[in-house]
Amino acid sequence: MPINLTKGQKVDLTKGNPGLKKIMVGLGWDVNVFDSGADFDLDAAVFMLDERGICPTEKEFVFYGNLQHPSESVIHMGDNLTGEGDGDDEQIEVDLTKIPANVTRIAFTVTIYDAETRRQNFGQVSNAFIRIVDEATNTELIRYDLGEDFSIETAVVVGELYKHNGEWKFNAIGSGFQGGLAALCGHYGIQVA
Repeated sequence: MPINLTKGQKVDLTKGNPGLKKIMVGLGWDVNVFDSGADFDLDAAVFMLDERGICPTEKEFVFYGNLQHPSESVIHMGDNLTGEGDGDDEQIEVDLTKIPANVTRIAFTVTIYDAETRRQNFGQVSNAFIRIVDEATNTELIRYDLGEDFSIETAVVVGELYKHNGEWKFNAIGSGFQGGLAALCGHYGIQVA
């Protein structure tokens, strides 16, 4: 049985799972039934952060335009343009053994593509979740269902892995931002064109 988290809850990931090396982070969501005149395209992105809480370089920003960190520690499995179907809408593979030493936190985010033009926000999204699966055993270790806490936000920091005393932990964050991906990039020290 996975550990079901609530907002703000932190849980050990590697301490209780010795030998855990590769995890799959699955993110999923549903769009509420209504018509805004445009498709919803939600995008998962990963910010690999140093102890200052920012990305050391643009390479530590993994998203649909940069699917893999040079270390191969974080690999985005590709953009899902519609969110159709059950289960994970987008997946990210993380190899805990390859994460560079200067990366102490890895934030998992979801944004709405072109939200302003399409007049869309997370108030129109439901059943959003993040789950962490042990790739070796295909066992779901952690699940965090975000609930319906959002209204006008266009970006959400879903959760983050962070290193504490040499062990990786997971923090269920669930905090919303306005301004979409650009706002998140600014928050994490990435310059946006």
